[in-house]
Amino acid sequence: MLAVTMVTIDCEDPKALAEFWTQALQTEVVADLEGYLVLGGSPALALQQVEDPTPGKNRLHLDLSGGVRTEEVARLVELGAEVVRNHDVEGFAWTVLRDPAGNEFCVSDPHGEND
Repeated sequence: MLAVTMVTIDCEDPKALAEFWTQALQTEVVADLEGYLVLGGSPALALQQVEDPTPGKNRLHLDLSGGVRTEEVARLVELGAEVVRNHDVEGFAWTVLRDPAGNEFCVSDPHGEND
């Protein structure tokens, strides 16, 4: 049976992007493999240097949750994220953000808990 052990984000500058994601996820770089950084966690998050990141919307994105969504969004914006839009559907709310490299990700309320 397969399991997700790591999610990799393509970017131009992994070290710069690691500054955001290590603070956002309260983790640290556990491997630096010249243009490929791995952050601790489960699943792990990797930042891979590529010459030309894919333009446009990500085909895969992270969905994060924990704590009070509005407080987490404010914290992430202070770290360098940008709010794209907010959603509220039938008692479930989430915020779409972009990291400093332009990758979209979401922060949601726990299912069934709207703030």
